[in-house]
Formats: sequence, structure tokens, C-alpha cells
Amino acid sequence: MGYGVFIHRLDSRYDDSPAERYQFPKQYLGRVQSCLGDWIIYYEPRKIANSRGYFAIAKVEMVIPDPSESGMYLALIEPGSYLDFANPVPFRDSSGVVEQGVLNEQGEISGRAQSAVRPISASDFQRIVGLGLDDSEFLLPRIDKDPFPTGLSEVPEPYYDELNRTRESFTVSRIVRDRIFRRNVLQAYSERCAISGLKLINGLGRAEVEAAHIRPVEADGPDIVSNGLALSGTVHWLFDRGLLSLSDDLKVLVSRQVNDPESIQALINKSGIAFSPKRSFERPHPRFLQWHRENRFKQ
Repeated sequence: MGYGVFIHRLDSRYDDSPAERYQFPKQYLGRVQSCLGDWIIYYEPRKIANSRGYFAIAKVEMVIPDPSESGMYLALIEPGSYLDFANPVPFRDSSGVVEQGVLNEQGEISGRAQSAVRPISASDFQRIVGLGLDDSEFLLPRIDKDPFPTGLSEVPEPYYDELNRTRESFTVSRIVRDRIFRRNVLQAYSERCAISGLKLINGLGRAEVEAAHIRPVEADGPDIVSNGLALSGTVHWLFDRGLLSLSDDLKVLVSRQVNDPESIQALINKSGIAFSPKRSFERPHPRFLQWHRENRFKQ
């Protein structure tokens, strides 16, 4: 087992779905197999406009031949392991190249930096993940009353103990995952409820909306923004119970089983279409929406 870096780009010709699978040619089979059962970091190349750099982690569960394309293979991602970084990490920061392993003996960037799949040292892995999961400026959760005395601030759950473990036991706690997922989803939706369109901030600067998983965690739903919606509390309750859903084109669907349809309609913005993030990769993915309609929505 060993840590790795997988290069992914949105316009790739490969059949990738970062939270589920990574497609690659045979030439990288050995490198991918060395990551089997361990964690990898996804990286978007610098030459891509507005590159996210190192943007997520995931765990490789299995490597299989691609049944749909000869000569290709799939690295299957362990359900529940994918996590978008709270802060995408650039290839280079003020202190230099973040991934030291791509430098040669002269301290210059080597050809290794161009490899679509490459190993990464434990120290580089922990450095990048530490920067990516640093959510010290996370959006505070919606609460009715500030539980902290004047002068005290809300302290994020520490994650460094997790990073300092051996790679065999490395994990990211559900508490950390939920907080980072919430931060990423609320930022993508500008803290606005996708269905009602309301953007409410209380006196303490806390957003009223919550981060909802389209396909829930208990059903192997990943912590990726495209599996999330920013929803107000009531709308979130209705969505989780299948009284509301979305079509692939984001039309709001109302279950025939609601007992007060007029009140439900009043919660939906006038267009009847859910608001979505500006960046395409953050918009609700049709695969997750389909799962919700088939497994949660009460027709």
C-alpha cells in the first residue's frame, strides 16, 4: 500500500467520476495497484484555467479491468471515502512547491510532475491534506443561541491527530467530514436555499441553510458538492423524507402524498427551478438526483 496522486480534469476523455471511479490505461496499472487499500489525492493540472490544484482525497478499494473498454482499467473508490478539500491546495505556495517529491536533486521540477498517476510520500501527503482540510474559517452552523461566552470563538474539531496516525489507520472523522461538506456546499450556493431561494443570516453571522446530501451518507452517498444541496431547515426535512425532489434539469418535484400542497408550493421559488452553483462540477449530478427520485421520492 502507498499514497498516490491521481490527475483529474473536467474535460478529460477518460470516464472518471472522482467519488466513484478513476479510469486509466494499462501503463499506470502498477502504480495504481500500489495504492490499493490506501489514500490518494486528486490533482487538477496547473495548465487548466482556474485550476483547483490538489482538491480532494479518496481511498482506492479495488482495481479491475474496465468491462466497457478494452485495455483500460478502473480504480474503484471506497464508498464514503471521497472528500472535497475545504481549501484546494495550489501546486506552489509562498514557501515553494507543495509536493516536494516532484523535485529533482537540483531542486527543479522533474518530469514526475507530469505523470497522471504517481506515488507521493507520507510527509507530502500529510502536508497537502493538512492544508486542504484546514477549515479554521469555516461557516458557522445555524443555531438559535450562541453557546459561547463573549470573547470566545467556536473552535473547529481538530483533525491533526487523524493525520498523524499510521496510514493503515488513517481516516477522517464524520464530524470533520460533515463540517467541511457543509462549508463547501454553502459556499457553492452562496448560502442560499436551492429550492426556496432565501438567503437568511442570523445576528451572529450564521447561515440559516443546511447542507443536505442528495444520496445520503448511510446509502454510500459521497461528500462531494455535486451530491449536495443547500436547503433551509424545513425544505431539508421535506427533501430527506421524499416529499420534494428534483428532476435532472432541476425542476422541483412535489410528492402527491403531501397533505398541504399549497403550503409546500409557497416554499418553492417562483420559477419552480432549483438554484444551482455557477461552476458546472458543483451542480447536482444527475446520477445522485436519479437515486433520490428512485429511492426517496414518494411519487
